Amino acid sequence: MSELTDYVKSLADAIDHRRKWLEEFEIPKLKEDLRIFQTSYSVLYSAFLKKGLVNEDPYKQEVKVREIQAPDTSKFPEGEKMKRLSVRFADFDNQLDFLVNFYQYNVEFFTMDCIKRILSLIKFIDWTHFSPNSASINTHYAVEFTMQVRGGYLDPLSLRLINESVSNLARATGAVIASLKLLTSFNKELYKLNVRTAITVDLPEGQTPAVAQIKKKFPSLLPGVPYYPDLIEEIIKEDYSSGGEELRKAVIKSLIGTEKKDEETSGSETSSKRHLIEGLQTIGAVSHTLADVALKLDENNTLLAHKRLTFGKKIKRFIKRLFKQDNEAVIYDLPYMDHLGNSSVKQVNFNALRADIDKRIKNLSQMSSDKDKTSAKLEVLQEDRLVAFLEKNIRYLQTLHKTLEAMDEYFKTNVDRDDRSRVKGIKPELSTIKAAFIRANQKRCDYIAQKEEAAQFERLGITAPKR
Repeated sequence: MSELTDYVKSLADAIDHRRKWLEEFEIPKLKEDLRIFQTSYSVLYSAFLKKGLVNEDPYKQEVKVREIQAPDTSKFPEGEKMKRLSVRFADFDNQLDFLVNFYQYNVEFFTMDCIKRILSLIKFIDWTHFSPNSASINTHYAVEFTMQVRGGYLDPLSLRLINESVSNLARATGAVIASLKLLTSFNKELYKLNVRTAITVDLPEGQTPAVAQIKKKFPSLLPGVPYYPDLIEEIIKEDYSSGGEELRKAVIKSLIGTEKKDEETSGSETSSKRHLIEGLQTIGAVSHTLADVALKLDENNTLLAHKRLTFGKKIKRFIKRLFKQDNEAVIYDLPYMDHLGNSSVKQVNFNALRADIDKRIKNLSQMSSDKDKTSAKLEVLQEDRLVAFLEKNIRYLQTLHKTLEAMDEYFKTNVDRDDRSRVKGIKPELSTIKAAFIRANQKRCDYIAQKEEAAQFERLGITAPKR
């Protein structure tokens, strides 16, 4: 067996080792970093919409993303800022949703082309150099809008959420790029292995093949595989040059060397309980958003009630309200659609919903009014109680989000045509609520993962690393 054949076998084993490691550790980490990226952008995008810095794209929900494609990055006249950025930022939101929730996360799917598309997408805005002086027009306006949001009246927790989102986007960008670099390196070595197996390993020994000689065999021996001349050059250097042995050793070492430990295992002293407390405080911050939603729902309900009442009924209602006798229930038949596309109708008592929202605002505001005091109170609770409390609030927000989404659509389609411009949309608030329960749920998952890791260390008789 020749030296090259031996190397091909060793390389195949090393690549298989690397593939398993990527599947077990790096791919899940990449998905989580992209989820953090998406959630953090959603917070900023919702703030931009709420502040009126961009308009909601009326076609956003109709767009079906089939493959990752970064939004437009070309420059435009200042007068077209609102129109262009409204479309671009909405498209970016859609692309991220597709990437996180509908993409395949396995080594085979992350081809060179796939990696290139993801890199292009996350660099649509330069979060690592988030400066108004950026040469990127999208970055420039994202910074400008963020500064305007910060300059408005924000409660401390909302301001913290905005600042944290910007920091998370920068950190997640770096983490995603690092993971994609590892996948790119893996793809390169896999590509080179396939070329060797199909072409070079069968070439006559004792002579260095020419690039043109390998290229000529590509269509017949590797049909459909792209030809990368720089990687072919690497093969020739590693297999036929005087320094090839050292290059080959370096490749094997890079594939089976000691993998870096997850940053969290060497990091902070944060206890597992801290994840639960942070999740609850994230939920608590939604109280301000719910207060805004309540005001808009009341206005929309009044607008729709005005459509339904005849003049005589309006007089009767006025008299009832005058004597505080108006307890008539308001029932809405809201359309729902599940993840399979099946539609149904659910009756919702508006009065009961509003009373419940007011109650939740009061309860949640207690968690967000004094962070240190709230944290101290939660610290003394047993972890199982904190888990149950967090899960209960996450489920509530998920259910409420679905109801509010249906109600928002109902108001927009059922008021008189002349009154539609007066309907108060709640899409920005819905995005904030969704981002909150996603982030809170991630904190819950972090807690569970840390507890399972500790249990596994205990079963193995190993002391778990401090956090």
